[in-house]
Amino acid sequence: MTVPGEKIALFIDGANLYATAKSLGFDIDYKKLLREFQSRGYLLRAFYYTAVIEDQEYSSIRPLIDWLDYNGYSVVTKATKEFVDQTGRRKVKGNMDIELAVDAMEIAHTIDHMVLFSGDGDFRSLVEAVQRKGVRVTVVSTISTQPPMVADELRRQADIFLDIMTLQSKIGRDPSERPPREPRGPREDREPGHTPQFLQRPAAPQRTPAAAPADDDDEESFE
Repeated sequence: MTVPGEKIALFIDGANLYATAKSLGFDIDYKKLLREFQSRGYLLRAFYYTAVIEDQEYSSIRPLIDWLDYNGYSVVTKATKEFVDQTGRRKVKGNMDIELAVDAMEIAHTIDHMVLFSGDGDFRSLVEAVQRKGVRVTVVSTISTQPPMVADELRRQADIFLDIMTLQSKIGRDPSERPPREPRGPREDREPGHTPQFLQRPAAPQRTPAAAPADDDDEESFE
């Protein structure tokens, strides 16, 4: 997939990668992911994009963001926007496509290979623009689900399509490494939209308010 010595940059659509791994039934080990691509060339940058909800007291995504920030990733976040849909339901929106596209275009002249972890078809035009600058593009997603997680137009545009299933043994987390599950409390004691147990952490009132990504309930843990 890569050429020895080429300069690589990773662009991780956090919510999309989480949804993809979840659909395949495994967890991403971000330490292994970084190590895997460091072994494939000169890893110049590893960007991770996620939206956060600013008014929540605590969220399971905060430990992940903090860990990534201290362990070799360039984390890009922005606040979500709240709105009410036509049915009167409260929803939040936090699309990071523009931020990812701007960073990719800015760094394109300094890299040889862009690795995009997303199946979002909206990135097809970005991939094409980066390719015009002489950069090879690998798209990492999956066609192993029904329907596939990657848009057909994005897969066609990429120089290389890498099904994340082929990386599972290299970047997946061993289930035995999961922390012990905490006992579930009564349903009424849990906040609405509570997070999966494997992502929950002890309450930390002094933390900076943050939240999970808008497009998915939570994202992957890092342990």
